[in-house]
Amino acid sequence: MEGFLLLCAVIIVACILASCLSQRLGVPALLLFLALGMLFGSDGLVRIPFDDFDIAQQICSVALIFIMFYGGFGTRWEAARPVAVPSAMLSTVGVLITAGLTAVFCQLALGHSVQESLLTGAVISSTDAASVFSILRSKKLGLRNNTASLLEMESGSNDPVSYMLTAVALSLLGAGQGNILWMVVAQLLFGTGLGVAVAGISILVLRKLHLSDGMDSIFIAAAALLSYALPAFVGGNGYLGAYLAGILLGNAKIPHKAALVHFLDGITGLAQIVIFFLLGLLSFPHQLPQVLPAAVVIVLFLTLVARPVAVFLLLRPFRCGLRQCLLVSWAGLRGAASIVFAIMAVASGAEIGHDLFHIVFCLALLSVAVQGSLLPLVAHKLNMVDQEDNVSRTFNDYQDQRQMHLTQISIHSGHPWAEHSIEDCQLASDTLVVMIRRGEESLIPNGATVIHAGDILVLSTPVYEEEDGVSLREMPADEHPEWVGQSIRMLGIPASVLIVLIRHADGSTVVPKGGTVIQKGDTLVVCEWEDG
Repeated sequence: MEGFLLLCAVIIVACILASCLSQRLGVPALLLFLALGMLFGSDGLVRIPFDDFDIAQQICSVALIFIMFYGGFGTRWEAARPVAVPSAMLSTVGVLITAGLTAVFCQLALGHSVQESLLTGAVISSTDAASVFSILRSKKLGLRNNTASLLEMESGSNDPVSYMLTAVALSLLGAGQGNILWMVVAQLLFGTGLGVAVAGISILVLRKLHLSDGMDSIFIAAAALLSYALPAFVGGNGYLGAYLAGILLGNAKIPHKAALVHFLDGITGLAQIVIFFLLGLLSFPHQLPQVLPAAVVIVLFLTLVARPVAVFLLLRPFRCGLRQCLLVSWAGLRGAASIVFAIMAVASGAEIGHDLFHIVFCLALLSVAVQGSLLPLVAHKLNMVDQEDNVSRTFNDYQDQRQMHLTQISIHSGHPWAEHSIEDCQLASDTLVVMIRRGEESLIPNGATVIHAGDILVLSTPVYEEEDGVSLREMPADEHPEWVGQSIRMLGIPASVLIVLIRHADGSTVVPKGGTVIQKGDTLVVCEWEDG
């Protein structure tokens, strides 16, 4: 037992370190999780024997529940509303077109049977939410024309359709229910109805009971599991239920939402580690060369033909530009969901004439490695990157990530803003004058309000967000008593450290120069960044 726990801890720490390394290498972290799984697997250095598809399916299915639920919970409906219809078209009709075209290709080019071709097309028909979310957020990739919201909503909502198609294909192969029509109706009916019901009840519980001390986080995890298990128990689409419950809960007015988003973010991060590591562990790298030709031709067809056809057919009627359609086509990453559905197919006992798992595994590996790594470059080449936009706006924790800071400014005679209207003062785009104190009077201004000498302005500005390798922190001068009485230029601090502000004991502040002398009781605001 102790050895197993030790191994789990080592694996999780290794995946976290790999995630940090991925930012330096410029490759998706999920790809490194797969590589670590292969390293620990039967053909790797550690050689952990694992080939149980039934256990793998159960573990990955639970992890995928939280990814699906968080895909809905983390999506801000306010940001997604303008692209809701095209996103829904891509996640339903787009999945059907992609699966159909891929199935035809597999039958004609690879010689697979009709049923097997339909299964392959169904398994790889959805884009991967974990991969898309990970790349957009890690690269802080703000995209023009609400493209980030479009991709996030599509990738978060198309797995239920792919799952349903996979179940239909397995039924055609004799490994599922006999009545396909009823199965489809039941999946949609129970998945939608029970997912909405779980969300409604959960919202009432969170509002009425005022859970605290972490109990709300435990409850939201239970709600996620219930939103999947209840529909699945009666033949519904559990992933559809989980996604719908997530998006309804995430956009409802419930207590401690920001904390719940961060909790689910951590759970989903662990779920991604579990899925991708386990998939790597389950694979046998020595078998990949045998399936590599089939995987390469499928991923090429999928990337260059099937996905673009679906995107252009569905998005052009919504007046989406050529560049946006090209970027959305390229961003159709295949990942965890496709491999989990392939595991489900293998575990079902269906007679499949080819190595479906390793073909899909190799295909997803190529998709994340090539498409995922090149996604930022393609976005820049297509001029689809919006430097003024923050991709975090599309997530429900945006307001928490971008807390607003209130600053008070006194307008003296001769101040450049004095006797000018607010709209003429050329404030930064994310700075807002929220109130003006004029004597005993408090004014709520608008753009035409004129600022007078003697006014006190209250400005709202975003709190500083630490970038990679750069941080701001407060440091009492008493931590370095040898600095007191010394000028800054005499301190001999490293070039990677900069004192940007000094707050004196009396509350006054000063932007220091090299000759500024540090006094006893000062608090230094220090900016630090990593060398090289």
